[in-house]
Amino acid sequence: MKKSVFAFLAFATCVVIVSCNEHTAGPSDKAKKNLETNRAILKMFESGDFSKTGDYIAADAVDHSGPQGEVKGLDSIKAMFQMFSSTMSDTKAEVVKELADDEYSMVWIRQTWTQAKDDAMMGMKAGQQGDMQTIELCKHGADGKITDHWGFMSMADMQKMMPQMPKDTTGNK
Repeated sequence: MKKSVFAFLAFATCVVIVSCNEHTAGPSDKAKKNLETNRAILKMFESGDFSKTGDYIAADAVDHSGPQGEVKGLDSIKAMFQMFSSTMSDTKAEVVKELADDEYSMVWIRQTWTQAKDDAMMGMKAGQQGDMQTIELCKHGADGKITDHWGFMSMADMQKMMPQMPKDTTGNK
């Protein structure tokens, strides 16, 4: 009986050790590449240079979080990036947290900028400081390029940029 218990415990210990080693291996190479893709796009916004957009975004990609609805296709997404960038200066993106697997990546960022010119869509005036946090969720294709994007912003940050919206959403006047 003692031999059976010892054999079982030895086997269980080996299983635990192997299991722990598998989980400490970290993200796969593909997951790491997905995070690198996100970081490269953030750098494009900081620099204002979108010449390598096609290196990171698929030709038939869809941005599900465009300002007027879905933005389809690389050229349209690149044009949207350039439009946003033209209204901002001193853009900085701080990664708060990032997660990825072989198919999806998620980056929580804090973005700051100076509004370069009046922007009626965002309700911001030239010279105004922007500061917001967003969650950027991306789906990556087999080649690592982004095929789909969703962006999520807190309501408080959205209201800071759109002062025409009511500040009190509880129904109190």
